[in-house]
Amino acid sequence: MKFAIGYSTPYYGVDPDRITAYAQHAEECGFEALYLPEHIVLYPGAMVGSIEIPPSLPYADPLDCLSLVAAATNRMLLGTGVLLLPYHHPVVLAKRLATIDVLSKGRMRLLTVGLGTLPGEAQAVGVDFSTRGRRADEAIDVMRLLWAGGEDGVSFRGEFFDFDNLCSFPKPYGVTQLPIHVGGSSRAAARRAGLRGDGYFPGGALGPDERSLQLDLARSTAFEAGRNPDALEYTRWGSIDMTPERVEAFAAQGVTRIVVGATAIDPVQQRDEISAFAQRFGLLDRLST
Repeated sequence: MKFAIGYSTPYYGVDPDRITAYAQHAEECGFEALYLPEHIVLYPGAMVGSIEIPPSLPYADPLDCLSLVAAATNRMLLGTGVLLLPYHHPVVLAKRLATIDVLSKGRMRLLTVGLGTLPGEAQAVGVDFSTRGRRADEAIDVMRLLWAGGEDGVSFRGEFFDFDNLCSFPKPYGVTQLPIHVGGSSRAAARRAGLRGDGYFPGGALGPDERSLQLDLARSTAFEAGRNPDALEYTRWGSIDMTPERVEAFAAQGVTRIVVGATAIDPVQQRDEISAFAQRFGLLDRLST
């Protein structure tokens, strides 16, 4: 089992010293990676399910924050949970991700993408909300094409993106492709993970039967597409106070990575929570083996 930690700018704030201290302590404790969420814009009345999101929550740009984290740390991987892919142009995004990966010496490796659930957010960036799934699929294909392309350039013809002979450098650090994990709480997301993803990161309040069904769907879709279903990573949110028995239950469900986050707002209490979790699961011992 791998263990990562989340940093929620809406609740912890966007003070750079606080972000870097949180990340550095998590790295010192042995956490594999740090994840950040994304909302590009909010507005009064924005709802996720039955919950209204306060429009003043400071959702900082996750990639900019991860660049800060990369500069302040040495080992931990960089992740998003989730980046709203349909609202980014994939040609620009491919360059940004490759640049972060190069500057961090190969740590931009836990990109997780989702579709977004706020129609007003899609409208704000000129995206038809009903097309965001197809747009995300194309965006994944475009980024991978650009990363793999050489000096002769690559071309693409799609419903949303169309270009000829483009070259995108620098390339990711030491690899031809960056991993792309798929987040979401739907069967469509599970199928997308199987068809195009390197991992699946479901969220939301799903029941155990639906979670199991979605994981099976992701794996069966991968198999039918000629991909290796066993190579598909399975990430889940956990809690900072979870027990070893709970982690064992996650492992029995096929989970390969757990992401937790501090519940305290006070930085000192956050450090205590992070340290206690790391000690409970021997994270530093894992690094030395």
